[in-house]
Formats: sequence, C-alpha cells, structure tokens
Amino acid sequence: MQVEAGRVADSLPEEATSPRILRSETVLVLALSLGASGVSALISFIGSLTKPGGLKHQAANLNTSFAPGRPWLDLAWQLFGIATALVPVALVAHLLLRERVGGLRVIGFDRTRPWPDLGRGVLIAAGIGSAGLAFYLVARAVGGNLTVVPESLPGVWWKYPVLILSALQNAVLEEVIVVGYLLRRLGQLGWTPMAALVASSVLRGSYHLYQGIGGFLGNMVMGVVFVLLYRRWQRVGPLVVAHALLDIGAFVGYALLAGKVSWLPTM
Repeated sequence: MQVEAGRVADSLPEEATSPRILRSETVLVLALSLGASGVSALISFIGSLTKPGGLKHQAANLNTSFAPGRPWLDLAWQLFGIATALVPVALVAHLLLRERVGGLRVIGFDRTRPWPDLGRGVLIAAGIGSAGLAFYLVARAVGGNLTVVPESLPGVWWKYPVLILSALQNAVLEEVIVVGYLLRRLGQLGWTPMAALVASSVLRGSYHLYQGIGGFLGNMVMGVVFVLLYRRWQRVGPLVVAHALLDIGAFVGYALLAGKVSWLPTM
C-alpha cells in the first residue's frame, strides 16, 4: 500500500505540468487577476470613446475613497482591497511550490539579493520615470489619453501609507504574474521567446487601456523593457522595486503637487 501511494505521489508533478493542465491553470490565473483587468479596461475605454467630449477632458481615477466622510471604514476598505488583490500572487506561489522548484524563488522574487535588486530597480525607475511622464503629457495633449488622477483620497493620517501600500501591491501583482509566472508558463508550453514577449507586453498594456491609447502603448513598451531585463537577470525582484518606485512617485507626487504646478494636469 505504501509503495503504491509512493508511485502515485511520484507521478503528480509530471501530471500537474502536462500542457493541458498548464494551459488551464494559466487561463484561470489570468482570469482571476490581470486578464480580467484587461477586459475591464477595454470596456472602460470603449465607454470613454463613446462619451461626448475628448478623452483628455475625462478622468481615470485611481486610489479613490470607498467611504467618503467615514475615514475608519474607508481605511478598512482600502486595506481589504490591497490584501485581496494579492491573492493571485499567493495562488501563483502555491502553484510554483507544487512544481517543487522553490516557489517564487524560481522567478527571482525572494530576499537572497536585496541590494542588487534595489540598485537595479532604482536605475530602472529613474530611466523610465521621466520618459513615461513626458509620454503621458504628450499623449494627453494630442487627445490620446484621459487625464490620470492617481489619487483622490481625503486628507487623513493614513493617506500616504495607503498610497505606498497600493503602489507595492501593484508592483508585486503585475511583475510576479505578467513577467515571472507568465513567461515561465508560456515557455513550458512551447511558445517562442518573441511570442512570449509580445503576449506579456500586450497584456501589460491591455489593463492600462482605461487610461487611453497612451496608457496602452506606454505600458506595452515598458513591458518589453521589463521582459528583456528579466531574461537578462532572471529575477523579478528588480522589476518589483522599479515598479513600486514608479507608482509611489506617481501617487505621492500627485498628492503633493496637484494644483501647485502648472504642468501637471488635474480635473
């Protein structure tokens, strides 16, 4: 009986990584996370296109209040939203653990190289941040982008901590799933490196389409850069750092500068 049970256990990894299982697993992970966000963003973009007035006169609101006038309830909703958004990451970690490859460590999301990850992330953020802001301003000016409002939270004590947590959540969710996990699965399914790069980059652009064509194209280009860097370093860590710094800069920077500088569009 023990020998038979051992044979069944030994056969599980091979069965669990069959192409059919991997395809189903990948579709389900995306359907529960950023794939669904891509469909939602498309519907939102169609709504913006068909609404009277140009795109730049409409707002894409991020980090809004869930319970205006009730700060403690609002905080509870904010933390709940951040925590539940990370559930797909926990699912991916579980699925990678079943492969017996070390979980998220196999995609380079761990604490084994904190300083190199931090240094590379800072350099990436510095390079992409200024270019991304310039691209957004141009895209909005020519009518290809909505006015992005990174935050409209009330002026309460938890505002900036929540903005930072939201940025960290975005970074972990997107880089773990869209780069590390997706590229691994597509490679196991026999996709060519170029096809996998296109799929990852288009997916990243798709769930930013609610911002407009500029948001789609800008994030797709960022996706290409991130995939190439991931393949060079074999680590998601630097990408998470870079993404977190970019979003912290956008969220906190908007909160500090909106209405105080002429070059930053507001609604």
